[in-house]
Amino acid sequence: MHYFATLKSGPTAQVFPELTEREREVLALIAQRRNNPEIAHRLVLSPKTVRNYVSNFFNKLQVADRAQAIIRARDAGLGKEK
Repeated sequence: MHYFATLKSGPTAQVFPELTEREREVLALIAQRRNNPEIAHRLVLSPKTVRNYVSNFFNKLQVADRAQAIIRARDAGLGKEK
């Protein structure tokens, strides 16, 4: 038992590996119910850039809207307030 208790766990599997790190950041903020202007301000991006990221991960995750993206993100553990 001591052997198993002292084993270090490996790195956790990355959530949505098909997304870039920035796309995951934007998705996590959307899961926190932030709107595009809030996300743009927080990440120091233009609103158009945020829209591009949102469009990209909608396609990659095959979701039709923000509601579906929020559900997928929260099911994966994203969007928890820090």
